[in-house]
Amino acid sequence: MEINERAQTQRNTVAQRPKQILQAILTIAFSISVTIGILLFKDQIQEYAALGYPGIFLISLLGNATLILPVPAFAVVFATGAVLNPVWVGIAAGIGAGIGEMTGYLAGYGGSVLIQDNIYKNLEAKIKRYGAGLIFLLALIPNPLFDVGGLVAGAMKMGWLKFLIAVCAGKTLRFVILGLTGSWMLK
Repeated sequence: MEINERAQTQRNTVAQRPKQILQAILTIAFSISVTIGILLFKDQIQEYAALGYPGIFLISLLGNATLILPVPAFAVVFATGAVLNPVWVGIAAGIGAGIGEMTGYLAGYGGSVLIQDNIYKNLEAKIKRYGAGLIFLLALIPNPLFDVGGLVAGAMKMGWLKFLIAVCAGKTLRFVILGLTGSWMLK
């Protein structure tokens, strides 16, 4: 009886594999589409800075929704930190950036079936060990590894809320510091 149950489980797993691969392809295609759209319209996006905090939020959200090719919101946060309240600038930019980073997380979540045995193993081991704390640190320090960290967190099926809170906290702290620096240097 146990052999029949194992065989049935294997058949179910094999039957679900094409569905998982299709889900992965669609999720990755969505993330790539967002990236291409943002890159095509980056000049129009910069104009939203004139809208104040909502504009900064939107620029940061869109700038961080790209995969691998970021559209940095640093310059906008730095410059508007001198004009608006730099702490609120940092908060708006940090929350927008955190939400924008969900595209990488979703690409990893949907594509986990494709990247399980890849170069992500080292970062995966570190995220398993340090969890949201490492995601917070990766979000706080500007570095190219963050997109990989988001992909790995998604592939590991880290809770999306846990991921989002860690990213928003790290990005917000980074952008508050950047806004304060802009306020100090440009006034």
